[in-house]
Amino acid sequence: MLTVRRVALLLIAVLAVGAVCAGGWFWKREIAGWFYEKGRKVAGKPDRPVPDVETYSVLMGEMERWREDFSARYAKARTAAERETVERDAKLFLEQTLPAMMRCWLGTPWDFHGTAEGPGKGKIACGYFVATVLRDAGFRVDRYKLAQQPSENIMRSFIGKDACSLTVGQPYDAFADGLGSVSPGIYIVGLDTHVAFLVVEKEGFRFIHSSGSAPWCVVDEGRADAAVLKKSSWRMLGSFTGDMGVIRSWLGGKKIAVRGT
Repeated sequence: MLTVRRVALLLIAVLAVGAVCAGGWFWKREIAGWFYEKGRKVAGKPDRPVPDVETYSVLMGEMERWREDFSARYAKARTAAERETVERDAKLFLEQTLPAMMRCWLGTPWDFHGTAEGPGKGKIACGYFVATVLRDAGFRVDRYKLAQQPSENIMRSFIGKDACSLTVGQPYDAFADGLGSVSPGIYIVGLDTHVAFLVVEKEGFRFIHSSGSAPWCVVDEGRADAAVLKKSSWRMLGSFTGDMGVIRSWLGGKKIAVRGT
């Protein structure tokens, strides 16, 4: 049984490791794997995880508590080096905790008009999945306006043009191979008619999204299973946690203006 104390200790461990381990990715397998396996406990349906409402609620509270702590540290920073340290710690925290929040939604049914407020609380469309996770992670954004935008506008509401790249008609294997040369972190990817998260790690990537194809729910897929990503001919990739403007917006509780509205 998950407890608030266990989650808090895991998050504290992430930050502690980040302070002494370059890149801060030491704990990613333990944390990501633990949340993923916890979600797969549904009798007779090993491939249809159960949405984890309890964990999501705990993580939302922890995200806000840590955001406030980082924000206070940032306000007290007196030098550029001190501010950069806080930004780096906040980036690490988001890269470890956001995927855990995404995975709490696994198994939540997809619907083109789905606007569920949380994991398992109804059906969720792809844009609403992205918008709701970001809102619940502490980004001050109108999830309704954001979710109703084309994927490029969703991405550009947060990310500068220089942090985005577009490929059209590129073979899937070439696109997937190219992800091996980008910095690990959380990305938003816009497709022909879809928007999703990409969690890029040194060993590969995970495609986390509310899928309008089988199994028609929120899924966490690897390279071989990401059929929606593979079929799309239009792929726009934006480095979410690689954009320091995103990190500063989260730290400062800045209201995000939705592009296109």
